[in-house]
Amino acid sequence: MFQIGDFARVGRVSVRMLRHYESIGLLHPARVDSTGYRFYEGPQLARLNRIVALKNLGFTLETVSRILDSSLGVEELRGMLLLRRSELEEQLAADSARLTSVEARLHVIESEGTMPEYEVIIKPVPAVRLAELSAEAESFEPQSISPVIQPLYEKLYGALAAAGITPTGPGVAYYDELDGGRVRVHAGAQIPSSEGSGAFDVVELPAVEQAATLIHRGVMDNVMPSVQALARWIDANGWVSTGPNRELYLDYGMGADPEQWITELQEPVARA
Repeated sequence: MFQIGDFARVGRVSVRMLRHYESIGLLHPARVDSTGYRFYEGPQLARLNRIVALKNLGFTLETVSRILDSSLGVEELRGMLLLRRSELEEQLAADSARLTSVEARLHVIESEGTMPEYEVIIKPVPAVRLAELSAEAESFEPQSISPVIQPLYEKLYGALAAAGITPTGPGVAYYDELDGGRVRVHAGAQIPSSEGSGAFDVVELPAVEQAATLIHRGVMDNVMPSVQALARWIDANGWVSTGPNRELYLDYGMGADPEQWITELQEPVARA
């Protein structure tokens, strides 16, 4: 048997926590002697492990007690833990995306009133033939776009490979505004004019006579400062936007540092 201190040590919990578990009826000592010393048995580690695992996955101790008292089998408990772990991973990913968005918005706020550190070039954009897949996102915010566009490109390039088609240039993305603030995301890859059969749509994006273009470096989750710098430049220099913007993914090399990715933002414009 283990004294309470030894049991706490091997179970990687505090003595105080063991006393709390006892007080709420979650884990009783195997024996309490006449002097009040508490002793635990080795098999009780199994229950302690379950308590700690369920607690760390966000279950209240009341819920933990109900789960353990229902005599769940190992496989049932494992299934519950895996499901809860998946939920927490999704929540963590969402929180991380929100944090990235907040940091990008903060950078925009901090740079207000300063000259943009980007070079903007007015140039024509040629017509392109794209194989594309599309899906809806909740909004234009990067944390809404990224979870939609990344799987689209994975699926698109898989479909192109299955069709034996090799892209002829960088990927091109563009967006359509929908009702209720939602956005249709188009993930495209340039393909030869003679190709066009596969598990994807084929579209012809027309040429743009004049586009204000800016190079964004880094992940697209941090694109907000670049987007707003381009918008401010357009407004300050006597231009107006005339259509949906495009993104040309110039350098997204496999294994490359995502902070070194290069994207050209293209905004069709005309003189105000």
